[in-house]
Amino acid sequence: MAASGGRRRGGSGGAAPAGRDVVLAVGLVVVCLGGAALFVRTAAEAGGGLPVVPILAVAALAGGAALARWSAAPGPRPPGAPPAAPPAAPPAAGAPGRSDPAPPLPEVGPEAVDHEAVDPDGFEHAVAALCARDGCHRVEVVGGAGDLGADVVAVTSEGRRVVIQCKHYGEGHRVGSQDLQRFGGTCFAVHEADVAVVVTTSGFTAPAAEYAAACGIVCVDGDALAAWTGARTGPPWQSAPADAAPGEVRHPVR
Repeated sequence: MAASGGRRRGGSGGAAPAGRDVVLAVGLVVVCLGGAALFVRTAAEAGGGLPVVPILAVAALAGGAALARWSAAPGPRPPGAPPAAPPAAPPAAGAPGRSDPAPPLPEVGPEAVDHEAVDPDGFEHAVAALCARDGCHRVEVVGGAGDLGADVVAVTSEGRRVVIQCKHYGEGHRVGSQDLQRFGGTCFAVHEADVAVVVTTSGFTAPAAEYAAACGIVCVDGDALAAWTGARTGPPWQSAPADAAPGEVRHPVR
């Protein structure tokens, strides 16, 4: 019983302010009409010939306008009512619910193999553009912090998943076996590559090439990259047998 009584008191408390507003508004109209009548009466007793009906009509209109304005104003919110929701802001660029087009891959030219003409990020995009040019789809540049060795990921027209690591090195800085070992530990097990490729602007040490051949990683050095860019040779995934399993020996592209 105590709980029920509490709910009734809460409900009546929410309706009381609205009732008081109506009483005050009606009282305002009555005051306007009474004031107008008193003015007319005083003027008549003084001998002034004032039009009674127009004055009363104007007073009634003023009182009605005040009543309408009073009733349209937002009243106090009943206890326990949720606050009014603010207007929704339009979604910002890049926020969920708004799709922004992916940046297009750059066109491939001779400068793609010139390590002095591009930076490491530009080199990754140039390799991705080569993949797209040679028939791959779902080409992505994924290099960055925490990439676990994958810089470019693509799917060939035959449905083979290609995972590429890009090494933007100077002429005297060759890719060593430690680089290949780190990539070999993730390209198949983590990235699920059907074809794993290491592309560099320089070359590979002999131990690195041996390790790559033993693990089935295709190596593309600066000369092979120039031939691939100039379409003098096929893409590197064509050198990996389609039926080869990860770990089988494949001959690196030299």
